[in-house]
Amino acid sequence: MSGTAPKLQRSLGLFQSTVINMIDMVGIGPFVTLPIVMSLMGGMFLYAWIAGAILSLIDAMIWSELGAAYPLAGGSYNFLKEAYGKNGMGRMMSFLYVWQTVIQAPLVAASAAIGFSQYLGYLVHLDIWEQKAVSGLVIILITFLLYRKIDTIGKIGVLLWAGVILTLGWIIVGGIAHGNFFQPLQDINADFSWGQLASFLFGQACIKSMYSYLGYYNVCHLGGEIRDPGKIIPRSMFISVIGIAVLYLAMNLSVSSVIPWQEIKQGYDQDQKTFIVSIFIERLYGGTAANIATVMILWVALASLFAVMLGYSRVPYAAAVDGAFFRIFGKLHPTKNFPYVSLLILAALAFIFSLLFRMKHVIDGILAMRIIVQFIGQAAGVVLLRRRNGTQHLPYKMPLYPLPVILAILMWLFIFYATGLKIILSFLVVFLTGVIVYFVYAKLQNQWPYNRNKMEIQGEGNSASSTS
Repeated sequence: MSGTAPKLQRSLGLFQSTVINMIDMVGIGPFVTLPIVMSLMGGMFLYAWIAGAILSLIDAMIWSELGAAYPLAGGSYNFLKEAYGKNGMGRMMSFLYVWQTVIQAPLVAASAAIGFSQYLGYLVHLDIWEQKAVSGLVIILITFLLYRKIDTIGKIGVLLWAGVILTLGWIIVGGIAHGNFFQPLQDINADFSWGQLASFLFGQACIKSMYSYLGYYNVCHLGGEIRDPGKIIPRSMFISVIGIAVLYLAMNLSVSSVIPWQEIKQGYDQDQKTFIVSIFIERLYGGTAANIATVMILWVALASLFAVMLGYSRVPYAAAVDGAFFRIFGKLHPTKNFPYVSLLILAALAFIFSLLFRMKHVIDGILAMRIIVQFIGQAAGVVLLRRRNGTQHLPYKMPLYPLPVILAILMWLFIFYATGLKIILSFLVVFLTGVIVYFVYAKLQNQWPYNRNKMEIQGEGNSASSTS
């Protein structure tokens, strides 16, 4: 009977893993945040996108070392558990991460669905309730597409990725062919000052650009379904970040070479701010082409939502299977071998959130909710793991250690501060609620810190064996 039990299949290679990362990264985000960053930064807008790429590359070193060493479903859940102790504080850290994921992953999905419904407004006027209906239907559609085997999902991901590349390619080529593509570089230091560079305003711009880069680590959530993960996981992340950074910078140069950043900044408060890329295509090729481009952008939004729901559905599943989260999340589909209960619960929450919230309410919250437990927790966890286990068995070792760890922690702390007091307080509410739930759950399950006697016996046994 045990041989026929459903289990995850290692079916994704380098190309499909990179594709899933990239379509997660390029959702509606860069199209919505492009005018926001320009309005905040003026001619210096490219600095925000460059900063986002640098932070993503540095953080990807941490993810790569952890993902290659622990290639299991759930990604950060496993990293935090291993770093802080399977039978100790790691139980709480990993639980807190999953707790936050059950809240913030549906928020991420809801933001993509809300962005989809807003951008659809270029093609057809929708009132607020019609927008909410569309965003809810988008969540249902993506859930239907994901309700299948992982090898089929990999093929769907490639198809969606092709639409992403075609859309960005059209935007970039349009600017090269019809605009002064490198003109924005001459204005990059307009209104430049070192004070502004380090200001809270720049922090806000970084939040928006960093939101558009998130997803480079999605392959780690699918670690249990990646072939040769020690090589594929790091490579897919670095290829994704570098490739998307080039595309984002080129897209910004292309758009601003046709629509000057001064015009975008001046008109940011107008209704057309959301559709700046469609307006860009309209100026170059006319209304029909702009409609086609808008449809392609909506395709990109669907692709990103597909990748987001795919990756995050594995996180509560992995914790539940490990006995560290609510058992209901640990069920695999009996024939299709995917965590269908986890997917359906996250989709249901995303559906509700898409009806309740607006885009501007979720971007800062999405980023802030991940920073302390996940991003900074993992960075510190790398140090703990290296001290405890050494590096001789690591499939991937980050270069220049510990410099990437130090830089990542400092940059994430800066961005966390820049999200503002209201967002930080919202994070604290979620965090403290998770702590309370964990201690209740741990008491019922006799887990850390309530199983201290058992842990001490195990610790004495381990120390005795190490000295013998």
